Amino acid sequence: MTEVTLSQVVKKYGQHQAVHGIDLDIHDGEFVVLVGPSGCGKSTTLRMIAGLEDISGGEVAIGGRVVNDLPPRERNISMVFQNYALYPHMTVRENLGFSLRIAKQPEAEIAKAVDEAASILGLNELMDRKPAALSGGQRQRVAMGRAIVRHPDVFLFDEPLSNLDAKLRTQMRVEIKKLHQKVESTIIYVTHDQVEAMTLADRIVLMRDGHIVQVGTPLELFNTPVDTFVATFIGSPPMNLVDGVVRQGQITLDGGITVPVPVTAGALREGQAVKFGFRADNLMPVGHAVEDEGAVYELDLPVTLTEPLGTETLLFTKMAGGEVQAKMFNPRPVAPGEQLRFRLMLDKCHVFDATSGLAVRG
Repeated sequence: MTEVTLSQVVKKYGQHQAVHGIDLDIHDGEFVVLVGPSGCGKSTTLRMIAGLEDISGGEVAIGGRVVNDLPPRERNISMVFQNYALYPHMTVRENLGFSLRIAKQPEAEIAKAVDEAASILGLNELMDRKPAALSGGQRQRVAMGRAIVRHPDVFLFDEPLSNLDAKLRTQMRVEIKKLHQKVESTIIYVTHDQVEAMTLADRIVLMRDGHIVQVGTPLELFNTPVDTFVATFIGSPPMNLVDGVVRQGQITLDGGITVPVPVTAGALREGQAVKFGFRADNLMPVGHAVEDEGAVYELDLPVTLTEPLGTETLLFTKMAGGEVQAKMFNPRPVAPGEQLRFRLMLDKCHVFDATSGLAVRG
């Protein structure tokens, strides 16, 4: 059982505190993604788990053993970096087996481990090539293979796909997901890309300014964000947020539109300033909407811009003095300035306090 536990972990660089006493339990065999904007502390946290950064306070435990003072080589972890870190003068086979040779493993065991890793990652036909003769995706697979051969307790990935183009990133996400299913080891993965987080993670850890903001499954963060930061960071496009005020049991949005309070919202007080939130998927033109049995509010809005995406079209429209995004399913051409009747799925809407940014829920 290889669990990773962070207890009140702190990282300081002089007077600057990069990580503020975070707590996190990562279960055996779990795929956890640390995600957040640049400078949020996610890579620093990963490097403290790896032993590449000293811990200023708190404890990191791997498999129940506190590893604060252990060097990286004694933590039985393998790390995959964004720059691949392959030896250019070595073949793929030599790169895969290098760490085992340094550890003076028997040649027969090295060959077996290298062949197993190559088979898992589809590298068999590339074994005699050097890194210069490989594509970016192939180099990343070799870097992953070099991690696999050591049979670590924990795999650590530090933005491994950031140097790849969009198509390769999509392909490598599938490769990494398959890898996790095959090796069944604990994986901790760092990215700034919320799409990677949503598609890969068993659980997402969303960080901001050295703090953990929310931990949960991808759908939990998508459907029940704890504040406006989570609501706008998770999901593409981000959640629409419109300013409003609670009046007589309803929410009056800027511009005079009045909508019922969503059933998901908790107690609201008269005159409370709020952010009314909804995703593009929940604002759809009549006749081009996904049917839903929940409460619906209809309103007329002008379309200012369209982005055709094939089976759906992203619509930009004006609402309550600001720009919001909607989705048209089974799309048709829409001219700029055209007025459409929209269905707003109230059961999927959110209310946040305008001052604190925290979700108001029942």
